[in-house]
Amino acid sequence: MPITALDSRTALVLIDLQKGITASGRALVPVRVEDVLTRAAQLATAFRAHGLPVVLVRVVGKPPGRTEKGFSLRDLPPDWAEIDPALAPRPGDHHVSKQTPGAFSDTGLEGWLRARQVTQLVLGGISTSMGVEATGRQAYELGFNTIFATDAMTDTDAVSHENAITRIFPRIGERGSSTDILVHLSALRR
Repeated sequence: MPITALDSRTALVLIDLQKGITASGRALVPVRVEDVLTRAAQLATAFRAHGLPVVLVRVVGKPPGRTEKGFSLRDLPPDWAEIDPALAPRPGDHHVSKQTPGAFSDTGLEGWLRARQVTQLVLGGISTSMGVEATGRQAYELGFNTIFATDAMTDTDAVSHENAITRIFPRIGERGSSTDILVHLSALRR
């Protein structure tokens, strides 16, 4: 379903677009990391120009539970968790550090958004089937209208990416390209 509306109190939430993840771009499919970063940066620039919040989320740890396919944060470069400079972070951006796939658990993000009367989120980032999907599910459960910027996200697995976009996201929000979102954004009053 195409985007029906962009709320006047919408925030852009970009997930895990950090140096340690974007640098491993060769393993990400089907959207190239460079394209994800370009589109995410375009969205961030437009949201800032409209005085709308930009939230930059980064993973800095992991939850304590065991998994079959985990990852270790040991021996990572010191700048691994820094936001990719392609996003041109600004002092007014809100930074969230998380230790779970979703951006809401134990981060204060919900309270920060509610204090600004945000009613809708536009989501993008890496990876589609983990960080973006988990954040989208949490946002839906919390009552936020959600739009998934489908060309501003990618994954390590093409099947998982496609499953999230075609089967999961329509149940918890709306989908659109970054161009679609920018068109709706330009129709908002400043």
